[in-house]
Amino acid sequence: MKVLILMGSPRLHGNTAELCKPFMEELTKQGAEVKYIELEKKTILPCKECYACQEVAGEYGCAQKDDMPAIAKEMLWADGIILATPIFARYCTTKMKAILDRHYGFNKYYGSAEGCLWEGKKVGIIATHGYDGAYATDPFEMGVERLCKHSNLEYIGMYSVQDEDNLASFQTEEAVEGAKQFARKVVEQLQ
Repeated sequence: MKVLILMGSPRLHGNTAELCKPFMEELTKQGAEVKYIELEKKTILPCKECYACQEVAGEYGCAQKDDMPAIAKEMLWADGIILATPIFARYCTTKMKAILDRHYGFNKYYGSAEGCLWEGKKVGIIATHGYDGAYATDPFEMGVERLCKHSNLEYIGMYSVQDEDNLASFQTEEAVEGAKQFARKVVEQLQ
């Protein structure tokens, strides 16, 4: 089983990255092949809604020259995709949002190409946030659930931790064990 983690935080060693550590350790322990992409290091332009991708059959097919086609290749490689992001103003970071907005290249619903390139993949969320759980994460989780339904993906859940004491909030026994439990859930869903 292959798991891709798209780490959306602009802070490469911040809270979200810290929460990903025990998650990735447990995934590996459970036999998963794991890839980790730090979106902050990538150039990801916003979708231009040009629909050029809708005329390209069998591949992602975006006309923009940035890192998204390479990221798309990794997304197609994976059985499970984990969206790891801090929640800013009730939603994910801008680079994560750009990735989600550019889903058109996977869904050939709007032009001469047909089919869904990523149909059946499983998608989960790791979120860090300041406000209380549901109040902070519900809008983003709902958006991902709707994207999954539209794209024939399977949403497999979310693990989130609230920032109450900076990095220390994500190093507690409870936070670490929760990340490991979520990793086991992901593995179970992928088997």
